[in-house]
Amino acid sequence: MRIIENPARSAWDTLTRRQGVDYEGIRPRVEAILRAVETEGDAALQRLMREIDKVDAPLEVTESEIDAACAKVSEAVQEAIRAAKRNVEAFHSAQLPREIRVETAPGVVCVQRPVPIRRVGLYIPGGSAPLFSTVLMLAVPAALAGCRDRILCTPCRKDGSVAPEVLFAARECGVTRIFRVGGAQAVAAMAFGTETVPKVDKIFGPGNPWVTLAKQIVSGRNTAIDMPAGPSEVMVLADGSAPAAFAAADLLSQAEHGKDSTAVLVTTERDYADKVLQEVENQKKQLHRNEQVEGSLAHSYAIVFPSLQDVIDFAEAYAPEHLIIAWKNAAEVADKITAAGSVFVGPWSPESAGDYASGTNHTLPTSGWALSCSGVNMDSFMRKMTLQELTREGLESLAPTIVNMAQAEGLDAHARAVTLRIEGK
Repeated sequence: MRIIENPARSAWDTLTRRQGVDYEGIRPRVEAILRAVETEGDAALQRLMREIDKVDAPLEVTESEIDAACAKVSEAVQEAIRAAKRNVEAFHSAQLPREIRVETAPGVVCVQRPVPIRRVGLYIPGGSAPLFSTVLMLAVPAALAGCRDRILCTPCRKDGSVAPEVLFAARECGVTRIFRVGGAQAVAAMAFGTETVPKVDKIFGPGNPWVTLAKQIVSGRNTAIDMPAGPSEVMVLADGSAPAAFAAADLLSQAEHGKDSTAVLVTTERDYADKVLQEVENQKKQLHRNEQVEGSLAHSYAIVFPSLQDVIDFAEAYAPEHLIIAWKNAAEVADKITAAGSVFVGPWSPESAGDYASGTNHTLPTSGWALSCSGVNMDSFMRKMTLQELTREGLESLAPTIVNMAQAEGLDAHARAVTLRIEGK
């Protein structure tokens, strides 16, 4: 990691620009996969499983497989998953929206009614680190929202099996059906439907660039997605009031996600920045995912600003996925933040807490999308439908307003739909 001292504001655009992902380079192959699954269905999924995963296995995971896999999950991990689920349920239950009913004028009643999305598709990344925690973050709010069908797609392992922890978490959270399908082909299957995999109304979950691009493409056609997504990122604001080891551990906890992840330290103290970076060097030697960490740190950095206001302004411009505030009076600093996926306040609030068990959702906007997008929450799994009911008197009172506006827009039929009711013509 390099240290940058008091960069000019004119340079902030460059510093806040994320490492580019070559989506155009993979677009032809992703589009070909989408077309194949859309036109060939299960046959394409089976062929792609053999070509990409080097596996030949049924698409759907059976109940007996789930039974056997759950028996392999240790009691400690089972209890950890259940404990985390309880916290996620507690926080998300409190977010359930209520129906709003307002009489906007005498005889005119307007209603906003929250209704669940009927069928949702949950994508759980596999690879070197199957993220069974993401099952909780997606399946728990989907169940609380009342989504009727909750299907899950995840890559299988080299022997054709699915990580037992993923299957255990899915069963605990009431997932309806599970498929051993990963990558862009999983997105295609959920977007278009196949003989085995049902078409869904909205797709959730993080993934590699292939998954991300596939989600973006299908979202422009027929299936909603949770949010734009990119590589994981963390920003740590620290002033030396917390041990340098804490800040270093937080930076590394995100760097280990992958080579394209980004970790940024922002402080007002050069000496502290030096200490944190030395701690990063010391601690990374103890980690298993060295290749991922080294790749991430190669484009990560620390910035030293002269004032706290500069620190806050830069954080707001960056709009990080995860923002850790290890600053004296951290709560006061947090009150000034408006653009972040999730904020971790104080030295005892590591990003790992939100990733697993505090109760907040870890499916968050990356790449600066926190400026305009929320992380996954209860609203993500619901639609807001409006209703209105007018009495004759209510329509009569609104008639001049409606008719004058309709005629001014040149929409005579709109006006007539009112006048024929109240004037009989």
